Amino acid sequence: MTSRLLSGIQPTGVLHLGNYLGAIRHWTQLINRGSEAFIFIADLHAMTVPQKFETLHDRVILTAATYIACGLSPEKCHIFIQSNIAEHTELAWILSCFTATGWMNRMTQFKEKSSKFKEKSSVGLYIYPILQAADILLYKPDYVPVGQDQKQHLELTRDIAESFNRITQKKIFKLPNPLIVKSSARIKSLREGSKKMSKSDDSDYSRINLDDSAEIIQMKLQKAKSDSIEKIYYDEDSRPEISNLINIFATLSNKTIVEIEQEYQNKKISAFKKDLAELIIAVLLPISQKIKNLLQDKSYIIETLTKGNKKAKEIASSTLQEVKDTVGLL
Repeated sequence: MTSRLLSGIQPTGVLHLGNYLGAIRHWTQLINRGSEAFIFIADLHAMTVPQKFETLHDRVILTAATYIACGLSPEKCHIFIQSNIAEHTELAWILSCFTATGWMNRMTQFKEKSSKFKEKSSVGLYIYPILQAADILLYKPDYVPVGQDQKQHLELTRDIAESFNRITQKKIFKLPNPLIVKSSARIKSLREGSKKMSKSDDSDYSRINLDDSAEIIQMKLQKAKSDSIEKIYYDEDSRPEISNLINIFATLSNKTIVEIEQEYQNKKISAFKKDLAELIIAVLLPISQKIKNLLQDKSYIIETLTKGNKKAKEIASSTLQEVKDTVGLL
């Protein structure tokens, strides 16, 4: 049987190199191996933090264009919009009635994200892991590709599914397995090697956006933080910034970290950064051009999302009806 996977990204802005190497490229590899994939645009999750709501629609379209440009072929996977499938929010409410408050209080990401907003943090930010569980369980996937920072949320999803199955004495939900993204694909900030590359970082110099020009990429790499040691070698603990750059180089070139170290053992960091910039440009510029082409004629994007929504709706409505029959809802 073909395995099924599900994943998604919030449309909070232009996607970056970390999104591509840490998620999208991983998804395309799994899809090309024959997995059935449901890839959604998590616009409801985007609402859990302050937003420019007038631009959210455009960001959804941009994210869909980026998915396609990065190799997520609509012929091989189902791309859909989370908010267009009402079953997500309906199932989230039902699941909240099977979720212990203690489980929610242990969610470390809420503590991290709410620290930025303190008392202004929304209830949506607190309970969004339940919506995330609904996102997953509706489609009964075999696997969910996640980074290490999302592993706790997938464990919560499994706990909620087990709770529902146990209390109702019916095996409605499949327990999804995590596909942990390799450590080599965890791309860090160009300004601070202890933090992951993020769309929400205040500094645009902390990330390589997928629509950055060649000149901007070169400038960002020149300004990327390294350290005072001229020799190029990997040491994530004592040299996080240069190690991050080596990791990016190795991941994009499909070379090992040792091979990169040997290749640049007698070269300066400036030469290493120059070559890395050229490598990133070679990979990202075709993606950037495809995004621009798709956005010039959005009809293909809308058609892709319409088809994806239809397929997602079929499966989501079937699962929700099973759930409603089980708990006695008409």
